Formats: sequence, structure tokens, C-alpha cells
Amino acid sequence: MLTSAETSTFIGRRGEVSAARRLLARGRLLTLTGAGGVGKTRLAMRVAEALGPAYDDGVEIVELASLEDPDLLVPTVATALGVRDAGPSPMSVLVDYLAERRMLLVLDNCEHLLDACAKLVDGLLRGAGRLRVLATSRQILGVAGEQVLVVPSLSVPDPAAAPRDITRSESVRMLADRVARVRPGFTLDRADARVFARLCRRLDGIPLAIELAAGRLASTPVDELERRLDERFEILDAGAGGDGPARHQTMRAAVDWSFDLCTPAERRLWCRLSVFAGGVEVDTAEEVCQGDGIEPGDVFELLAGLVDKSILVAEPHEDGVRYHMLESIRSYGREKLAAGGEEEALRRRFCDHYHRLVTERRVDRLVPEQLARYRELVAELANIRVALDLSYAQPEDCPCGLDMVAAMWGYWILAGSMTEGRHWLDRGLDLVPPDSRARRTGLWAAATLALYQGDRAEAEDMLEEAQRLAREAGDDETRAFATQVSAMVAFSEGDSRSGMTLMEKARAAHVDRGDLSALGINLYYDASFSAELDPERAAELAQEFLTLCEKRRAEPSRGYALFAVGITAWHQGNPERAEAMLKEAMAIRKAINDRWGLAECVEVLAWIAGSYGRYERAARMLGVAHALWQAMGASPATFWPHQRDHRNCVARTREALGQRAYTAAFRGGERLGLDRAMPYMVGE
Repeated sequence: MLTSAETSTFIGRRGEVSAARRLLARGRLLTLTGAGGVGKTRLAMRVAEALGPAYDDGVEIVELASLEDPDLLVPTVATALGVRDAGPSPMSVLVDYLAERRMLLVLDNCEHLLDACAKLVDGLLRGAGRLRVLATSRQILGVAGEQVLVVPSLSVPDPAAAPRDITRSESVRMLADRVARVRPGFTLDRADARVFARLCRRLDGIPLAIELAAGRLASTPVDELERRLDERFEILDAGAGGDGPARHQTMRAAVDWSFDLCTPAERRLWCRLSVFAGGVEVDTAEEVCQGDGIEPGDVFELLAGLVDKSILVAEPHEDGVRYHMLESIRSYGREKLAAGGEEEALRRRFCDHYHRLVTERRVDRLVPEQLARYRELVAELANIRVALDLSYAQPEDCPCGLDMVAAMWGYWILAGSMTEGRHWLDRGLDLVPPDSRARRTGLWAAATLALYQGDRAEAEDMLEEAQRLAREAGDDETRAFATQVSAMVAFSEGDSRSGMTLMEKARAAHVDRGDLSALGINLYYDASFSAELDPERAAELAQEFLTLCEKRRAEPSRGYALFAVGITAWHQGNPERAEAMLKEAMAIRKAINDRWGLAECVEVLAWIAGSYGRYERAARMLGVAHALWQAMGASPATFWPHQRDHRNCVARTREALGQRAYTAAFRGGERLGLDRAMPYMVGE
């Protein structure tokens, strides 16, 4: 997520950047600490940018401010790194993935997840000997070997100094730069230099406080701004016994002052927007934040006013503008919201909005906007997490929360976030009544994710309960889906005949209910899993699924259908058709970063290359696939649909090339990386 710090000019900090680089060269963990608003994130981003070329496997940045549940820290970091948590232990998968990588991992805003971050960092550093970690936090992590760099305020000049010396100071340069953004054509002259120096001194050189002050200079003369700020700090100084505010008191006073200078409607909107952990777009703000002094038609102008005052950051994207708050500003708004007594009404509107969004924007539906739905859920995930926490905190809303998570089962798989999906499902299943529809749906959804992670025993237990509850309630939908997942269990146990029978039973139920989306999912699983045993039957199912996806213009599902057609063509002895289908499927799966789907495509393309006698190409593509499988904690050698063909390809390729040449080509593929490998894999 972008912040105002990332979208504006970086001022000063040469000494701190140099110090951070030296410390990271000397040790494997560096924590940047300091008060809120002092610029830790900006400094971390600049250090990461400077050090990027030094790390063979790059720099990865994970922003944690919007994450509130420590149980989701590991899967969140794994997802950010492109590590799909296919195994039951995402921490083990993450360590294995990073074990041989020379990488810098930046963890930004750790203070509210301190214990979880400390445990994560300690485990990663112990298991991944070439990894270095740069963290930002208001408190140190307390991990062995941790080095700490306290981030100071920007340098502040003496107001009595010569104007040219004043204009060279970091804080004045920053203030002048930010004023120029809100007052085009502004240049700092000698007359204003001393006033700017006094302002920066009053603000202790704290970057966020300077940002807030600059936002007022669009409409307030600098001397008037200084007077108002002095009045605010005089009140604070009196309360502090005349000793002058400490840095955190300065920041608090600056935010208080900005809050007081907002209009009553702007203050209300500031407080209400603080519930959005992941930012918000105009239409959502109009729906959720209206009422009691705010009309929907007023929201856009109020948002613009808060942007002008540096309270909000407007982030343009292809579909419009998304508005974010820096974490210090958001925390302040949440505090004011709690004191204002309107939390309950806002909570209800917020939860209702996200329940409606999730259930109406399901990605397991064969619709033309399927890809747009997926991207929308990605953008809204932080807010969905807030809605789930709020729902689970109220007994009467727990079924609503579980209903949301179960409706996202397809999203959790596409995003490679099975661990997070199971986390929310398990929480909900512990809270809802046993006779609720939400529990029945949640059980089969949880069983699906458990099976993807290889937790077959738990999946079978949940399916048994789901079937029993569905029979008692006469719930045909749950019975159909539970039967379908039971078919997947049978396939995974090697009982393909039973798997096909159960799939056909579920398919008939989907047809009876007129659920074409569920039918499509069934066709995919049946075709993919039965291709080796009965390729002709599987090919018919795969083609039916592809026709359905194309008719309904569901592009992500079409990527799955193309893979199903490709794998069945391979088993039919038609490698040319298989290769064409798989290359087309890869392009679609790459668009949504579907690592599991990409690994499967690369794996089968390696088999095809081997069948043509292109053994060096096959070995290289096996290496690319291995890196993808490793990132998911999975292996084609143990994943039952691919076991036999994978072993055959490896054996033939190693024999044809010899061990040394095979290993060289394989490792070359491992190091290639997906982005660089894509042109190679789809070309000749």
C-alpha cells in the first residue's frame, strides 16, 4: 500500500541511510525505531531501494499496519512473498522457501504485532542463513542479534541563523517542498525563512507534523499558522509543567491541532474513515459514513478537504481513486470515534456493506466480471478482515461472519491463502449454532481448504458432519458440495473409480439445482483428476467446462478449463494440443498470480518437452516448476495426479543428459524466476 511518504519527495536522511547500510552489512537484523510520524517507513523504503542490487533474490516489502490479527502474520508474509501456503505449516514452508535465498525482507509497522513479529523473525533468521531483515517498529523486537537504529527527527535550524543556512536544513526543505505541492509556484524567500525555521522547531522536526502543517498553508498565511500553532502548544506546555513537549506529545498536539482546524463534518468523516484498515473508495465511503451530519452527496468534497489537509492520501488506480490514512492518523481517528459514541451504528453499516460485497462478488461464479471480482477482493481484504473481527465479536452476527468466509472459499484458493481461510472458518465454526446454515456451508468450505493442504483426516471429519447436518435440514446444496469434496478425497486416496462416481453424483445435483457455476467447478475437478485413468471421458468433461467458461466469459475459470483440456490431451497422446492449451492457460494464471496453477502448467510443459526429446529444455523447466512447488510446500512427486509422469520425466531426462548436465540445467531453471522464465516457456 502506498502512503504519503511514498508518493512525495524524500528529504535528507543521508546519515541514517548510510548507518542502516553499514549495520545491515554487519548483521542480519536491523530495527528502525522511533516515535510515530518520525519517518521510519520512509527511511526503510529508501534503504531498501539503495540495497536492492546487493541482493541476488531481491528486496521484499511487507506492510503490516493494516494487519490486526497476529495469527495471520505468517500467512500474510508468505502471500506477500508469493509463497502459496499449500501445506499445513506455513512457517515451515516459508523457512524452506527462504533457506537458500539471498534476500532483504522489510517488515514495516511491527509494533502492534510485536511478539508475533519477534517469533517470526527469529524463526526465519535461524532457518534461512542468507536472509536479512529490516524492521520498523516503535519498540525493538527483542530478537537475538538485533541491531537498533533510532530514527531522529529531521534537523531543525536556529531561527537566528542566516536565511541560506535555514533553507539548507532538512525540516525546512521538507516544509517548503510540501507547501509547493499545495501552492503551485511557491518558493521560499528570505522573508519567510525565519518563520519556517520557527515552525519546524515548534514541530520538533517530526515529518508527519510538518506534513500536517504544510496542508494548512494552502489557505492560511504562514504567520497566522505560526500563531495558531503556538496557541495549541502553549496549552500543551502548561499541562506539561512548562518543560516543553516530548516528541510524542508534539505529535499528539500537531494532530489535535489539525483535528480542531477541520470542519465538524470533516471531523466526523475522519473518525468514521478510521474503521477502514485498507483504505476506501468514494462510493463505499458514501454508503458507510453517511448519516448524522454527513449526506452522501457531501462525502466527495469532504474527502477532498481531508486530502488537502494531509489527513488522507489519494491513491489513483485504474478504476478511480482510493483514499488511505497513515496509521498514526487512523489510530487518532479510532480513538475519537470510540469517545464519540457512534461506533455501533457505524459497525452495523460497515459489516453490512462487506457482507453484501463478499456474497455478491464471489469468484467461484462463472460471470464476465470474475477477474474484476477477484481483484476487488484483493484490494478490500484488510477491510474484510475488520468486518470479520467485528462480526465475530457479536454473537448474533457470528453466522453472518462465517457466511462471508465460506463465500470466499474460491478466493482463498486463487490467492493461495488457504491458511488464512481456514483460520477464519475455524473461528466461525466455533461460534455459530450447530443447526445454522452458515455452519453447514462453512464445514464443506473448510474441508476443501484442509484437503488442499493435505489435511485429509480433518477434511473427512468435517464432511461427515456436513452431510449429517445437511440431511437433517434437507439442504441439497450442502449435500452436493460435500459429496463433491468427498470425491476429491477419494481421488487423493488413489480410489479414482469412487472419485468419479461421487463426482457424477454431485454433478447431477448441481444440474438439478440449475447451478452452472458449481457444475463448472465439478467438471474441472473431475476432468483433471480422472485424466490418467479415463482420458477420453476426461477430455469430454474438460471441453464441456471450457465451452461453459467461454459462453459465460469467465476468464480466470477459462484458465483452469484450458489446463484441464491440456492435461487430458497429454494423456490422450496429443502433446501438440496439450502444449498449446497449457501456454494459453499460463497467460491467464499469471494475470492473477495463481502460483499453484502456474506450477502445474510448467510441470506438464516439462513432460511435453521431454517427450519431444528436448531434454535440456525439460530439465530447465523442471527447475522452474521445482521453485514454484517449493514455494508452496508441495511436490509433484507426492501430489497424486502428477506423480507417475513427473517421475518418468525426471528419469528419462537425467538418463539422456547425464547427471552433471541435468543438474546444471535444472538449477538454471530454479534461478531463472517466474517472470524471466515466462518468455522462455511460451517460446521455442
